Parts: sequence; C-alpha cells; structure tokens
Amino acid sequence: MERFGPFDDAFLIEPKRFGDERGWFEEVWNESRFQSLVGVSPRFVQDNASRSKAAGTVRGLHFQSPPMAQAKLVRCPRGAIYDVIVDIRHGSPTFGQWAGATLTEENGRQLWVPRGFAHGFATMAPDSEIAYKVDNPYSAEHDGGIFWNDPAIGIRWPFDTDAAVTSAKDRNAPRLAELPELFRHAS
Repeated sequence: MERFGPFDDAFLIEPKRFGDERGWFEEVWNESRFQSLVGVSPRFVQDNASRSKAAGTVRGLHFQSPPMAQAKLVRCPRGAIYDVIVDIRHGSPTFGQWAGATLTEENGRQLWVPRGFAHGFATMAPDSEIAYKVDNPYSAEHDGGIFWNDPAIGIRWPFDTDAAVTSAKDRNAPRLAELPELFRHAS
C-alpha cells in the first residue's frame, strides 16, 4: 500500500496474491486489514460494476455531492484501466490536482477514493471491467461530474484523447472552474 499522488487520504493498495499451477487466490476485501492500512473502516452499502467494449472508453469524472457523498474502493477484475482521481475539496492544498494509476487484472491493484474526489477511468484494453464498493448508495439527485479532459486540470491520459469513447453526459460536464463549492477540506 502507498499514498496515492499528492493526497494524504487516497491510497493505492496491492493485495497479496497466492499462486500455484492452478492460478492464484487473492483477498480483495478485509475490513480489519484495511483499517490497519488506511486508518478508516468504511461501511460499504453497494457494489457496482461496469464493462466497456472498446479500449479508449472514458467514464467520469464522477462524484456524489453531500449528504450522499461516496468513498470508493475500485479494482479492475478484467482487462486494464487508467484510473484517475481529482481533488474537488475547496480549501484543500491539493484542490484541482490529479493522480492516475493503471489497474489491471494482472496487477490486482485497488484504489481507495475518499469523499471529495472526482473519479474516472479510461479503458486500456477491450472488454475491460471495473468493480467498486461504495459507502453510500447511488442518488441521482446528488450525482455530479466534471469534464474528463478539462485543460485546467491537465490529466495526461495514456491514449489519443481525440478518439475517446464517452457519453454525452461526460462530454457536457462542467469544467472544474464552473463547479460550485460542494466539498470543503477539513483543515
């Protein structure tokens, strides 16, 4: 486990795998181990999954606003994704900064995304799947996002962004500068 990017409360976790001639075994969630590594013990209430057909598919950058804000534990059980978070907590010393990591079925990495971060990913292989746990249920009323390729944020996506496959919702999301103050950094 390591801190993720410049953020004190986001973590990249690499669960231990035990392999033999049959394949491998991995424990993807253990509450007490997570508590000892990250310092929080979330109560997950919903598991989500998506599959994207084409490499270069972008989903995000999404978040849920308070009081339905969500923390997420993200992994890629099939294929490969480039997973990205952006700090959208006003008053944070890292406001508007981003970090990205490659999550694949081979490396087994997981990303802990705290509340107050926008999250998105791009598929790096066809038929990639993402699975994630959240600590608050989905709320359409609190669903939000920022434009995935906002030049003010400057995410360096690992593919030709002109060929990205996106939804209309994600293409028309507001820029970071247009986002109201939804999250405040706890100083």
